[in-house]
Amino acid sequence: MTDSEGGLVRCTWPGLSDPVYAAYHDTEWGVPHADETRLFEKLILEGFQAGLSWLTILKKRENFRAAFDRFDPEKIASYGERDVARLMNDPGIVRNRLKIEAAIGSAQAYTKLREETTLGALVWSLVGIPVSNAYMQHGEVPAQTAHSLKLSKVLKKRGFRFVGPTTMYAFMQSAGMVNDHLTSCHRHGPCRELQQRFMRLAGMEAAS
Repeated sequence: MTDSEGGLVRCTWPGLSDPVYAAYHDTEWGVPHADETRLFEKLILEGFQAGLSWLTILKKRENFRAAFDRFDPEKIASYGERDVARLMNDPGIVRNRLKIEAAIGSAQAYTKLREETTLGALVWSLVGIPVSNAYMQHGEVPAQTAHSLKLSKVLKKRGFRFVGPTTMYAFMQSAGMVNDHLTSCHRHGPCRELQQRFMRLAGMEAAS
């Protein structure tokens, strides 16, 4: 899909009508990183997205950050019933008790995980090197993969919630573990290069 103003060819899913979606696609989706705060935030927000559109979550992201103490796992892990009630009364976020309680449970799982390793080290060790796919249309992009299934199983075993394999594949796409920009998209090449740079900095070896 071509942006009539900028002349950029994008993946079709962001559309052309919403600048929030376009900005997320152009600057964030598919960019690899291992930043703990950003990964934890993505993990929680992907859980809240289940059954909803990602655009809904993006438009509420700043509200989520304010409501959840900027996604500080230590603070969220200590939330009690008063916090759940506060969040259930916050119109700026997705008011779903199961998802709110899952976020708290995942924060508690995260703090326990940090006694052994980091979230970034764990997820990247399970996913392996970043992969740049070469899909020509969105119908070719899978909803889940063997890697997202493995990631889901390990995180569930460690106490994380709302981390099913489809949700985890969306998480992997967002965090640049896979580059699923279409080959025609203006971000496909740059994200592939960012993956290669990430590998060099992380000391990863490409598969032979």
